Amino acid sequence: MTLDTAGRVFSIAGRGLKLDTAQDVQEFVDSIIGAKDLEEVVLCGNTIGVEAAQAIGRALKEKTELKVLNAADIFTSRVREEVPPSVKALCDALIDKEKLVEINFSDNAFGPAGAEPMVDFLINNRWFQILKINNVGLGPRGGNIIGKALLEAARLNSKENRSSALRTIVMGRNRLENGSSKLLADAIAAHGNLVEIRMPQNGIRPEGIITFSRGFAACKNLEILDLQDNTFTDTGSRAFAEALPNWPNLKLLNIGDCLLSGEGGIVVAEALLLGHNTKLHTLNLQYNEIDKKGIDILASAISSHLKSLSSLELNGNKVFADDASIKKVIMSLELHGFPEALGELDDMEVTDEEDNDEEDLVELIPKGKEPILIQKEAEPEDLEDVESPSIQNKRQVEQLTEDFSRISLSP
Repeated sequence: MTLDTAGRVFSIAGRGLKLDTAQDVQEFVDSIIGAKDLEEVVLCGNTIGVEAAQAIGRALKEKTELKVLNAADIFTSRVREEVPPSVKALCDALIDKEKLVEINFSDNAFGPAGAEPMVDFLINNRWFQILKINNVGLGPRGGNIIGKALLEAARLNSKENRSSALRTIVMGRNRLENGSSKLLADAIAAHGNLVEIRMPQNGIRPEGIITFSRGFAACKNLEILDLQDNTFTDTGSRAFAEALPNWPNLKLLNIGDCLLSGEGGIVVAEALLLGHNTKLHTLNLQYNEIDKKGIDILASAISSHLKSLSSLELNGNKVFADDASIKKVIMSLELHGFPEALGELDDMEVTDEEDNDEEDLVELIPKGKEPILIQKEAEPEDLEDVESPSIQNKRQVEQLTEDFSRISLSP
């Protein structure tokens, strides 16, 4: 069935149809035209050629009640030249749709060439709220095309004294990198009413994170921010930490796999400790090289302010799973009624220095010598590899070796 019983949703989702010509889609065009109150059109999971897309576009032009166009994954097996005119045919049909809420072109490998035909729509339809172009291979050039178009739309809004309707941007897995950060960050700042931004897996490095953080900071109503699998390091983390207090409505924050670093983990945790993000319920900080200092501060932030935190990911950081800082996190979550909030900790990492935990060491005190710490399994010949503040040079090592041979370890 292509139409629901109410005649509001047309869908051919996931049917794997190869639609080349106008004749191939005539049955669907008739259904669209015949649906007087059509609100949603779902084309995803099929492969649509230029002529077929143009026929569907012509049918959509008359649909004044249209709210959603889902055109994700509709170009599989199509040659590159087919994509731009197909995208243009669908986008041009939506330019004047005042009730449009969402447009979705995700999972279409159209790159910058597919971004170009979206420009007129992005500039001139200033009613739509949700833009989904996830995993379309934009690259820096395509990101700049989108950013420039959104900036122009914001300029026209300002000229007409109207606020931006845009609420959600989903642009993950697009290899945006640093090269598109300036225009996109400026566009995001210009559309300051955004409540959801998702840009994971884009190869954005610290300089780009700094630029984006300044753009994000302008979005005071932000509720969802997903930047997973980009690269912060300590420099990007500092800029991001400065932006965090600007989001009092933040509910979901995903900056997992972002290489915050030990110092970066501390500054982000300190920002959360300020108490400006009390509505946060989901936090992903996994695989970020955060050490126990950062985790300890995070535990304090949870205890003091993050009372709604019901999901927390810390796996893959540089702290033992049974460290006191982790125990403090667990206690803080339990305090607020979320004992199961912390995810698995089966891949925690530690540095070499952290590996030398006191419980794995035995104190040996040769007569007349300062105490030193030696691994339990160490044999006298291994002492040359032991580093201790009391050992300054090879002569001292040799002396300790001689002393060691005279020590009886029996009571």
